[in-house]
Amino acid sequence: QVQLVESGGGLVQAGGSLRLSCAASGGTFSSYRMGWFRQAPGKERAFVGAIGRSAGVTYLAPSVKGRFTVSRDNAKNTAYLQMNSLKPEDTAVYYCAAGFTPTSNNPTSNYATYDYWGQGTRVTVSS
Repeated sequence: QVQLVESGGGLVQAGGSLRLSCAASGGTFSSYRMGWFRQAPGKERAFVGAIGRSAGVTYLAPSVKGRFTVSRDNAKNTAYLQMNSLKPEDTAVYYCAAGFTPTSNNPTSNYATYDYWGQGTRVTVSS
C-alpha cells in the first residue's frame, strides 16, 4: 500500500509561483509513474501533468504547458509540480497519484491507470 501526502498549496496572486510536493511511502517509488490532477469547484477532476518512473519523461496538459513542470527525486521518494505564471483559473484542489508500472517509463493522463491518490492540497490564485 502506497501513501501519498501532498504539500505546498496556498494562496498566491496571479502571476506568482508555487511548488507542490508529493511525498510517497510504503512502496518502491521508482516503480510508479506519478501524476498530478486537479479539481476546481463544480468541475470534474482534470489531468495536469505526469512523469514516468525515471525523471526526464514528462507529459503536461496543454492548459499548463510552458507554465508548469513535473519532476521527481527517486532518492527522496517525492514528486513535484512547479507552477509558474499562475492564473485564477488554476484555482483547484491538486492531487498527486501513483500508478504501478514496473516496466514502462511512459507517463499518462489516463485517470484509471493510477492506483493510489493523495488527499489533495488546495491552490487558490487571486486576480
